[in-house]
Amino acid sequence: MTRIAFLGLGHMGLPMAVNLVSAGHEVHGYDLVPAAIDAATAAGIPVAGSGAEAVSGAEVVITMFPAGRHVIAAYQDELLDAAAPGTLFIESSTIAVDEARTAHRLAVDAGHRSVDAPVSGGVVGAEAGTLAFMVGGSGDDFEAARPLLEVMGKRIVHCGGPGLGQAAKVCNNMILGISQIAVAEAFVLAERLGLEHQAMYDVVSQASGQCWALTTNCPVPGPVPTSPANRDYLPGFAGALMAKDLGLALQAIEGTGTDARMGRLAQQIYAAFAEGDGAGRDFSGIITDIRVGDV
Repeated sequence: MTRIAFLGLGHMGLPMAVNLVSAGHEVHGYDLVPAAIDAATAAGIPVAGSGAEAVSGAEVVITMFPAGRHVIAAYQDELLDAAAPGTLFIESSTIAVDEARTAHRLAVDAGHRSVDAPVSGGVVGAEAGTLAFMVGGSGDDFEAARPLLEVMGKRIVHCGGPGLGQAAKVCNNMILGISQIAVAEAFVLAERLGLEHQAMYDVVSQASGQCWALTTNCPVPGPVPTSPANRDYLPGFAGALMAKDLGLALQAIEGTGTDARMGRLAQQIYAAFAEGDGAGRDFSGIITDIRVGDV
């Protein structure tokens, strides 16, 4: 049994924490949002009165925060000082690569161990314990984190040194955002050509256009019963989160001088989507904007 502090008990963090408890670990949570605290308490997870209280005595600290600035502020303001020497910090938020490296350096300079371990798989994956973890850090720290990550996820990949877990995540989500737009545009074109949704799906799902954005996150109701399109685009993975992740991709594109025209365009499209009613809808709902020509 490992004593774990889990900070950030939102839609992703809470089911991840619950899976750790179910595996026999001692988890102490913390969150700033009253609704998240109530949900954690109802799930049987004790919630500390502060981040420092949560990490006191913990062997491992897992953070799942909205943005990099929250991670760095929490590390600097209370978590690193309150943690026992040699505590393993697992940073699972999706943040910029340079922010991940800053968090790693802060943790190591304070006498701790650290990996960045962003996730893919959404709320469904968090609940089922089937997330994919992309991990950056030393080999020894990766191996120390692996048993806990395997409780919460199905595929655990060591991507290299500090920050490279976030590098893999930002590249993956750039591909996902671009492909979701492509699938949505193709379905709108198919509609206007008179092709039925099911026929379109039956062809493309077994042809060279096959991809996750089609076969799992199909943007039209019907062909994939479990896709958000059959639940009025209830996320899932919200458009606001895709806009955020593509913003991180844009930072990386500009920072490396990469000629990534599709990545830039996808970022613009999802930024506009998130500014409208797409913020709280699944990102596959981008098809509704494409139909009316708002992108």
